[in-house]
Amino acid sequence: MSAETASLTPFGTARSTVKGTPLSPEDLKKTDAYMRASLYLCLGMLYLQKNPLLKEPLKLEHLKARLLGHWGSDAGQIFTYIHFNRLIKQQGLNGLFVSGPGHGAPAVLSQSYLEGVYTEVYPNITEDEEGMRRFFKQFSFPGGIGSHATPETPGSLHEGGELGYSISHAFGTVFDNPDLITLTMVGDGESETGPLATSWHSTKFLNPITDGAVLPVLHLNGYKINNPTVLARISHEELEALFIGYGWKPYFVEGSDLDSMHQAMAATLEQAVAEIKQYQKQARSTGKAFRPRWPMVILRSPKGWTAPRDVSGHHLEGYWRAHQIPLADVATNSEHLKLLEDWMRSYKPEELFTKDGKLIPELKELVPEGNLRMSANPVANGGLIRKSLNLPDFRDYALSVEPGVTNGPSMANMALYLRDVVARNLDSFRLFGPDETESNKLGAVYEAGKKVWMAGYLPEDEDAGNLAFSGRVMEILSEHTVEGWLEGYVLSGRHGLLNSYEPFIHIIDSMVNQHCKWIEKCLEVEWRAKVSSLNILLTATVWRQDHNGFTHQDPGFLDVVANKSPEVVRIYLPPDGNCLLSVMNHCFESKNYVNVIVADKQDHLQYLNMEEAIAHCTKGLGIWEWASTFPDEDPDVVFASCGDVPTMESLAATALLREFLPDLKIRFVNVVDLFKLISNVDHPHGLTDLAYKAIFTDDKPIIFNFHSYPWLVHRLTYKRPGSQNIHVRGYKEKGNIDTPLELAIRNETDRFSLAIDAIDRLPNLKNKGSMARERLLERQIHARTEAFENGIDPAQFRNWRWDLGPKGAAGLVDAVQSKLGLNSDNQPAAAAVGTSE
Repeated sequence: MSAETASLTPFGTARSTVKGTPLSPEDLKKTDAYMRASLYLCLGMLYLQKNPLLKEPLKLEHLKARLLGHWGSDAGQIFTYIHFNRLIKQQGLNGLFVSGPGHGAPAVLSQSYLEGVYTEVYPNITEDEEGMRRFFKQFSFPGGIGSHATPETPGSLHEGGELGYSISHAFGTVFDNPDLITLTMVGDGESETGPLATSWHSTKFLNPITDGAVLPVLHLNGYKINNPTVLARISHEELEALFIGYGWKPYFVEGSDLDSMHQAMAATLEQAVAEIKQYQKQARSTGKAFRPRWPMVILRSPKGWTAPRDVSGHHLEGYWRAHQIPLADVATNSEHLKLLEDWMRSYKPEELFTKDGKLIPELKELVPEGNLRMSANPVANGGLIRKSLNLPDFRDYALSVEPGVTNGPSMANMALYLRDVVARNLDSFRLFGPDETESNKLGAVYEAGKKVWMAGYLPEDEDAGNLAFSGRVMEILSEHTVEGWLEGYVLSGRHGLLNSYEPFIHIIDSMVNQHCKWIEKCLEVEWRAKVSSLNILLTATVWRQDHNGFTHQDPGFLDVVANKSPEVVRIYLPPDGNCLLSVMNHCFESKNYVNVIVADKQDHLQYLNMEEAIAHCTKGLGIWEWASTFPDEDPDVVFASCGDVPTMESLAATALLREFLPDLKIRFVNVVDLFKLISNVDHPHGLTDLAYKAIFTDDKPIIFNFHSYPWLVHRLTYKRPGSQNIHVRGYKEKGNIDTPLELAIRNETDRFSLAIDAIDRLPNLKNKGSMARERLLERQIHARTEAFENGIDPAQFRNWRWDLGPKGAAGLVDAVQSKLGLNSDNQPAAAAVGTSE
């Protein structure tokens, strides 16, 4: 074996950075026995539904009909868990275990069972022979529990089903949690993901005064499902250099010989914890924050450690075949069935458990007490320690409004409210985002808490850099990492908000999917306390990304969220600043949801005073009487809008029709809560059909201007009475470097297209609307021509306001001609061409 090969092998006597033998012979004996008990339980979960203590020879009827689960990472996780437990018991540490390779759930489940926590949470899973049988049978079994570290698993807040988030979740748990050490097993396959690779930089945001610590254990077991892992096949020197480059201090523990590996791991974790405590003591005693080279452990052990090395001429232990069920054909291969039995008996269960199936007392003594047991740590059930936010009265931040006339900074005004939320909750609320807080007009929060930055500083940072060792804003240009931080933060009992550009939030589609699944499952687990909602604010929206072009135009995140369970997702599109305040306050107070709020960051028209906004947001949608004509009569057409820019264009279309066709009966409806559109049978926020008809009618055309892709509204309303009458306009994947109005025209969400659409869908008008239609089309052509010629929308469109009062028909015609820059012959007035603001 070459020197290089020898350095990569997981086999042999321990090779470790830290030397020492801290375990006495008795400690070593008990540690080894406890590990054997855990490994025995893992195999039992994978294979058995009867005969849990092997009191009789293993038979086919003792096996599960379907063998499901993962073995490969179990031993390494158990090994690490046990040694960290030793320090928890010895030093009274506040510790949490995050299983990155969460498909190795038998490892953490076995620990919870041996700690007694599982029985406390599930009294039917008793610490005896029958309880063990039930414990085995339920794993990966219909009506039982999943094969990952799911919400049913005590001590888990990270399922690990989708790899890549263990480190970012772990850091989320320790921010503002100064006494917590979260030990995180990182799979070497998981380490090949982008989210995991970026999350190693989280130490640049960890303050040793106010925060706890993450102790990563990179588990190099060599293989994924069927391939070697990258980090397990590079040299020791390159691997060490990689993590030194990331800013960590790596300690190696490598080998398979259990006695020497136990001593090496015990010495290494002692060293790592001592360094963590020393760094924290130094920072806290001096009051001077700094960025240490935090310790981490690189554990190289065989995949499927302690399994038979070779089976029927093929490698098992230390090879990819150990990844899932290590002996998959035991039901049809009697030789392998006997091998499984011998393997399980090699752990000597009769020495580990009493005849009744209880863990023997001398091993039970190794378990920490009470909430020091990692599977009992309340941080992993964050709702238990969650405290409600101290929120200012959002009504105090109201914008003064003249409906449709006032132009105001919806987002920048909400930032004042957010600033005070931060100021009132300096140890339980953080704002997360990918370097966009200032861009998204939320910079006022820096008055309460600046951006956390533990890396290097330059003199120019004093010029509005807004950096600080201690702050409340978390920014790194990785949506995965900030989302992971936020998830870990709220799952461990705190509160937060992620703000991001709408077009690039798709980067975390699958992360949000997984979080939705987690909280949905938590609703079924009675001992899980509700946690704060995960709040995502999307801004820099599609309709105001005209300057950035096609790549920055994608509102489709709403489609992703709408696919999730109605029990856990909410989507809000406030049309103006006061509605935005009302929605944000509601979301901050809510629990166990993923709230998505869509609001543009630019100044926009304002429509509702605060009292009206509260009522409108509480209803979720409603008729705007002031924007409707003949509001007490049956309408000819319903204009509906959802989103701030679509609302403005719909109002402008309504104003055009009101002037051109003053006898037309128009009802104007605005939607804030998107799920109001769906039937109450399918969503708790949905309207009844009667309430829906009262708003939208069931026999009149509905011209619905929507912020996102139009098909979503059709999906939500397909069951509704009169659904054939709804005509949705939205983003249709048409974009370029456009002006705002020209982008709307491309996608037929502009005022002219909407008004023409209404005329075309009103057969009772007959030919009465023909001239209005022609004028609207001419104005649309004129607007596009101006955009192409001058690079800016004409002033009368940029500065449009809802300022048409009640007038006679002749006055209305004069008003529209003036408003559109037309002379008496309905031709563009010379002064209107190229007019600047």
